[in-house]
Amino acid sequence: MTAPLHVTKGHGTQNDFVLLDGRTTPPLDTALVRSLADRRAGIGADGVIRLTASAELPEGAALLRTEPGAVWFMDYRNGDGSIAEMCGNGVRVVADYARSLGMWDPAAGDLVLGTRAGVRRVRRVEPPTGSPAADWYAVDMGEWHLPAGQQAAAVGADAEVTVAGLAVPRPALSVDLGNPHTVLALADEAELAAADLTAAPDVRPVPPHGTNVELVVPLGETVDQDGTPVGRLRMRVHERGVGETRSCGTGACAAALAVRTWAGDGSPAVWLVDVPGGTVRVTALPGGRVELAGPAVLVAELYVDLDALAAV
Repeated sequence: MTAPLHVTKGHGTQNDFVLLDGRTTPPLDTALVRSLADRRAGIGADGVIRLTASAELPEGAALLRTEPGAVWFMDYRNGDGSIAEMCGNGVRVVADYARSLGMWDPAAGDLVLGTRAGVRRVRRVEPPTGSPAADWYAVDMGEWHLPAGQQAAAVGADAEVTVAGLAVPRPALSVDLGNPHTVLALADEAELAAADLTAAPDVRPVPPHGTNVELVVPLGETVDQDGTPVGRLRMRVHERGVGETRSCGTGACAAALAVRTWAGDGSPAVWLVDVPGGTVRVTALPGGRVELAGPAVLVAELYVDLDALAAV
């Protein structure tokens, strides 16, 4: 009989994950990830994250040569078992997981975390007034860019996306945050609700490594209590290798950055992004970087019978 596998379940704005402690669990394989993520025969999750020593993985060892503080690495897999470069909600959730395991003390400074998209620095922050009770974390998501460059920024698009439920293909803008995104704007929330994301949208030209597709509706701007202009938008997302999810952290960043690009000079640096699972805050930083802030919640610890899981 195989020994039970200890796991934790957590989510960031309902983008949910199965979390494993790499100090006591072996490397992930595709079959195990798919079984754990299965919502009927497993635990159920959008992805599986193994928090492990950076030195254990080639990608982590490479980061340590320039970032010796990145001793821990987020080994992330999509629900279908495929390896993913990054997950903005996952970074916050794994930071809360590291805190719960005693691997990081927020009071001592930032968590320096290795990912396949580079090092991410995480700190605990105060939640906005009126937010549901949960710890909030802010993540420096690193540099972002438009793969098609300034020409795409000037035109506003470099791709065309066909979405079931919408009458015609829509122009879209590609945004790279270490993983690929394609963002298209819709006229109103009725169109957003009509979109059918049970199937992957058709993106042309076809992205070589697939893409996450964000559908956005800009909701205007307000001024915060301290006088800071704040934009707001609503978003749905189809994640590569997963399907529609309740939230996507890198997708929220891509959506805000795309809307900011379309709006032009003078648009807000801070954006609140409403997703089906809640709200996150995206801040465009100097130097072409971006920060994502939002809640992280650990909801359960449990033991998985691997023999039963494998028998399905």
